[in-house]
Amino acid sequence: MADDFPPLKLRLALIGYAILWWVMLPVILIYLWRRGRKDPDYIDHLSERFGRYRNPHKSAVWVHAVSLGEMRSATPLIRELLARGEHVITTHFTPAGRREATREFAGEIAAGTVRSIWVPFEYGFAYRRFLNAFTPKYGLVMEIEIWPRMIMACRKHGTPLFMCNAQYPKKSYDKDKGGLRAALLAGFAGGFVKSQGQKDRFADAGMRNIAITGELRFDQPIPQHHLTAAADLRPILTQNRPTFTLTSVVEGEDAIYIDMIRNCPDACFIYVPRAPERFDEVAEMLRAAGINFARRSELLDQNLAATSPLPDIDVLLGDSMGEMYFYLGLCDQAIVGGGFVPKGAHNVIEPLALRKPVIVGPHIWTIEYPATEAIAAGVCTLVDTPDALQMTIQSPPKVTEAQITAFYDAHAGGVLRTLAAIEDMR
Repeated sequence: MADDFPPLKLRLALIGYAILWWVMLPVILIYLWRRGRKDPDYIDHLSERFGRYRNPHKSAVWVHAVSLGEMRSATPLIRELLARGEHVITTHFTPAGRREATREFAGEIAAGTVRSIWVPFEYGFAYRRFLNAFTPKYGLVMEIEIWPRMIMACRKHGTPLFMCNAQYPKKSYDKDKGGLRAALLAGFAGGFVKSQGQKDRFADAGMRNIAITGELRFDQPIPQHHLTAAADLRPILTQNRPTFTLTSVVEGEDAIYIDMIRNCPDACFIYVPRAPERFDEVAEMLRAAGINFARRSELLDQNLAATSPLPDIDVLLGDSMGEMYFYLGLCDQAIVGGGFVPKGAHNVIEPLALRKPVIVGPHIWTIEYPATEAIAAGVCTLVDTPDALQMTIQSPPKVTEAQITAFYDAHAGGVLRTLAAIEDMR
């Protein structure tokens, strides 16, 4: 590791950063307590956030997946690591990420080959405890998470820390350029990035040892029972109408989509909010708009089987987590949420995995890769305005399964490329 890292300016900033975390500790605990009133998992195993763990497993591979999306992108990589005989520790900040890990790897957790825990808070003592307890072979930070204490503690401990499945969105890159956040990238042992453009940005910001490995989500396993359940229910639910699944709809764009639904009386929609705390809110919006809908939780059991004859509805509200492939299996095309708010669109890969054409709004900076490539390949349609969305729904572009298959196959293989890059850099 380079002797000139961190530079003096960054060292001084890190001192201030450490002081700020101590000053903010009461606020952080109050935040967790308030979130814990709605979701008790926020305050469960609280000692882990300070680096205290029972029965730590030594010399495992450490995967940090802060929340749900990062955990899903890590899943195919973890599967391959386990197949190669590794043990894996996953760390998370949000309950959504931890719950996904415990759901996806329930058998492996029971067998002792996977351990899911909270990531330590940004305190030096907490990371010392974590690293001394687990002594991970190396760490993989999914997507782009830049935590100063994590980076510095790993360097001091001698644990190689890599950014994995990484992208540097242009907005973040432009904002960070020349700043202290970008300077921290030199503290990573290396990075496994999604495209040449991403490699150029990370290199310009100061990261060393960069390999282009692609997008891990292209290798994500598809739960076949979701597709079977969708195939059984689709004829009854959709009644041969054009059907669209709205995935990961976020706050601020509901009015656009609800207006679209009201103006498409001959179509069927599956409406999936991004966060579970919005399920009731969206239900009230649909009810107030006079839309004929039903909730997934009212119609189907835990095995996705109908509990009674399905009603004649125009919208199925997807008020469940971890069942996106089921919801996508019901549709002809997918509309990816987030694209009509500045925070940006979400995952386009899941619908493409099922050979479903995709429609996205104008804000795709969060998914620059592979959305730009998918648009160029004609398997994803970008609409700039709600009016353009309405027109696209009423007259969808013709996209063949062969087009999507060719695009998907050209971008798969990220897991094996990532593992090869890890071996080269260790």
